Amino acid sequence: MPKRVLLFFLLCICTDSIFAQDLAGIEIHGFVTQGFLFSSHNNLLTMQTSSGSLGWTDGAINFSDSLTDKLRVGIQLRMYQLGQLGGPNAEVDWASGDYRLNDYFGIRAGKVKTVIGLFNDSQDIDALFLWTLLPQGVYPVDNEGYFLSHVGGEVYGYLPLGDRGGKLRYDGFAGESYLPLHGGYIKQIADAGLAFTTAPAGKTYGGDLRWVTRLTGLTFGASADIQAMDGTAPQGSVHLVPFLSAFYYAQFTKGKFYFAGEYNPAPARAFLTIGQAVIPIPVGARTWYAMGSYRVSKTFQFGSYYSYLADTGLDPNLAANYSKDWVISGRYDFNSYFYTKLEGHFLHGTALSYYASTNPNGLKDNSNLLAAKIGFSF
Repeated sequence: MPKRVLLFFLLCICTDSIFAQDLAGIEIHGFVTQGFLFSSHNNLLTMQTSSGSLGWTDGAINFSDSLTDKLRVGIQLRMYQLGQLGGPNAEVDWASGDYRLNDYFGIRAGKVKTVIGLFNDSQDIDALFLWTLLPQGVYPVDNEGYFLSHVGGEVYGYLPLGDRGGKLRYDGFAGESYLPLHGGYIKQIADAGLAFTTAPAGKTYGGDLRWVTRLTGLTFGASADIQAMDGTAPQGSVHLVPFLSAFYYAQFTKGKFYFAGEYNPAPARAFLTIGQAVIPIPVGARTWYAMGSYRVSKTFQFGSYYSYLADTGLDPNLAANYSKDWVISGRYDFNSYFYTKLEGHFLHGTALSYYASTNPNGLKDNSNLLAAKIGFSF
């Protein structure tokens, strides 16, 4: 049995044991998942997926406690391995204090989740989703640690809009974000010749407005995030010019049906300095997706989505500069704790999820991917 599969079952046993304990009012939640990926041609996400790979193991546990009626503190520890990304050490996903004065105003501080788009602040909770892989143009699994949280603060609250207007949820944040040394961006930069020993970092600030309409299940929203990044390695440096990334989204739930869509234009410019050479890298992208699902029963649901990404700084007709992904997915819940997912991806273009080090013979323009996952959540 592969070591990471054995680790998956051991974590299930350990977390179930923790769950059974009474820790004086402290809430404990967590998950463990084991994934399997098999692709028809190219290797994805730093794994040898063309031969089939079990190289995706993920687990987290979080603790939270209400110190007073208005003050709550919490922390989440996570350990994951995604091919050559991640590692055996547990890291802090988020750790914050949350003071909620009333429904209209609250404040969080510490390493807090970044509220942008529909799913960014919840993408670490796999059990919430039908999808094995969320649309990668907006929620890349190989760089989840960079987008999920930032070190700083956030203000949030709800504003009533009258009997017919529904209510408005607002979030505003500011702080600093870091490129994890075990993440996908650092891996890609290392493939280009820069090996960082200290995580590049930069300021980030922005906000989110979410309109919960009077029509039950219908939500509209928009987010804005301004980011910058600088880092120095022995061989050179990286500099990301401050840029604005916007998110526009909507979702609708009615009975057993769910629909959602999101649009994310993010023009940006980065520069790699290696020795005396300054290499401009256009990293702007225009991304959108549309998804829908249907719950057949309490235990089974299925759905589909289509996502599209184009690099606006390069020729969008070249396969290396775009990604089109048509997805069919199903999920079965064995009980309240265990579930499994099965998903097919029909990929056109190579702008996402591919790494030169695991594709030494180049990439084919099109590839199919089978993604499966079993999970335990409590």
